[in-house]
Amino acid sequence: MTDPASPHPSDQPAPSLHVDSDWKAQAEAERARLAEKEAALNARSGAGGPDQLPPAEFRSLVGMLASQAVMGLGTMADQQGRVVVDLEGSRFAIDLLQVLADKTKGNLTAEEQGELDEVVRELNMRFAAITRAVADHMSRGMPGGAAPAGVPLAPAPAAAPKPASAPGASKLIIP
Repeated sequence: MTDPASPHPSDQPAPSLHVDSDWKAQAEAERARLAEKEAALNARSGAGGPDQLPPAEFRSLVGMLASQAVMGLGTMADQQGRVVVDLEGSRFAIDLLQVLADKTKGNLTAEEQGELDEVVRELNMRFAAITRAVADHMSRGMPGGAAPAGVPLAPAPAAAPKPASAPGASKLIIP
């Protein structure tokens, strides 16, 4: 039973709810600060939708030229699944990157200079490897097009190469 001397719970003073009005202002200020920070980041990165172009920056220029060089080294296939190698186009893109490196020397940040040097070095190594592979491919008398400029070729074997439609035929195209 209940003790008649004890006060009834409804007779007790209601618990007070202490609301710190400063927390609301602080939360609102933090939300606004984060929104500004996100807007600045989106403006710098060019984010905003799939239809927008990336920012016009030095890194974008290097990336565009490097992509052209890599595509010419056989990273893209045609509709029949054959590898397309454009050594002249690739060499041109790599040379443009080297011109860019030479002309901007001393005017780039250490990070930009390092990235550009690394891209040129890596592309030159890949170009040399692909050029050797194409020369080897061509020296074995495999079909695939004319000899690339500047690639020494051994004489073709006496046997006629297989036509391109035959099973096991070359999947290399050299413009």
